[in-house]
Amino acid sequence: MGSVRAMTSFRLLSLFTSKAVDWSQTLARAGWSVCGRRNVCSSPSRLQGCMAAWVIHQYGASGVLKLSEETPLPIVRSPTEVMVKVHAASLNPLDISMRGGYGAKLLKLRRDPLSVLSSDSESEFPLILGRDVSGVVVDCGSEVTHVLPGDEVWAAVPPWKQGSLAEYVTLTEYEVSHKPKLLSHTEAASIPYVANTALSALVNAGGLCRDSSSNKRVLITGGSGGVGTFSIQLLKAWGAHVTVTCSQNAEGLVRGLGADEVVDYTAGDAPDQLQMMEKFDVVLDSVGGETEQWAMELLKPWSGAKYVTLVTPLLSSTDSMGLLDGVFQAGSTLHNKAIQNIISNGVFYRWGFYAPDGPALDEVSRLVDAGKILPVVEAQFPFSQVPQAFQKLEQGHARGKTVVRVAEEDDRQDEELVQSAAEAEGEEQETLKQN
Repeated sequence: MGSVRAMTSFRLLSLFTSKAVDWSQTLARAGWSVCGRRNVCSSPSRLQGCMAAWVIHQYGASGVLKLSEETPLPIVRSPTEVMVKVHAASLNPLDISMRGGYGAKLLKLRRDPLSVLSSDSESEFPLILGRDVSGVVVDCGSEVTHVLPGDEVWAAVPPWKQGSLAEYVTLTEYEVSHKPKLLSHTEAASIPYVANTALSALVNAGGLCRDSSSNKRVLITGGSGGVGTFSIQLLKAWGAHVTVTCSQNAEGLVRGLGADEVVDYTAGDAPDQLQMMEKFDVVLDSVGGETEQWAMELLKPWSGAKYVTLVTPLLSSTDSMGLLDGVFQAGSTLHNKAIQNIISNGVFYRWGFYAPDGPALDEVSRLVDAGKILPVVEAQFPFSQVPQAFQKLEQGHARGKTVVRVAEEDDRQDEELVQSAAEAEGEEQETLKQN
């Protein structure tokens, strides 16, 4: 039994820490020259290797957030790394959870595998939160081929790395993508995390893609949040039929994004309303809890239908039970539910995870520039008001994303450039029509 438990735990740990990179997309970008190193110091504080960042030195409520002007400047340590000047970041529910210590044990192991041998409980601090970033490349390693200094990029920062609520962040070139040309940094920062989460859940777990989604029936629970608003647009771009649950006052938003049918979950009879509809091919559940009990019955039986939940017990189990027992317990839960559902009604039960992926964002960038996906920004805050931004997010009932403007002056210039580019494109199209 011990060997089985160890093997199961090891496999789940490997699944969590691994990230599939589409090498073919990256290597296909022929014609780029190798990035050269570049000095990023632009002020006395930079000469000292420091930057401004919001950090936490312990887990807790909003009071643990502290603005530090002396946070060590991240540097490029690997030939495949890039350093990005952050223009805008955005917050996600994961940031609130991580601030409180969610996933601390497993994420600490991912940051430093040798930490399992150490009893130092403070070694992961200080931590910088923030998973979304839009900015400009200022430095890159000698083997980087797909971006250059000066390129505008966006990315979702892996949860085991220092985050984007800082002036600079360091990522690998496979985690970054060229920012959509038609978006400002503030708008662009609202998309990467939810895009990578939705793509991981819908494609890897749900089995959907651009070529297989036409006329598929998909139910999204909690459709007015960040993942929901992105998923609606993505699925409609792929030709799927989308049903959404949300509160009544968010109906206009989700319908405006393309939702075909909307059910008010606050009405009390949402499960009954959904039961009266045609069965679904995929359910994407971002709510969890009791939703799981009735959502399984909405899937088409014995037809390969899939229930994908973003609310999984993996990190919470390792937090409460320790790494080995927590991973084993989570794996047992997944196994038992998967077997039960495939035997009882022939539907697949799966977990969806956030998976940072630069090449996947390349496709999203094309959809954005084609007008298929729009940013949904509910609130904006300056860098000095990060605690207030967290408070806004903690109120719940999100209608899109909460964005932090890290480089205020630069972002205003970006918005002017985006406007100028749009005007130039319009003039060019008008000229083509006349000719």
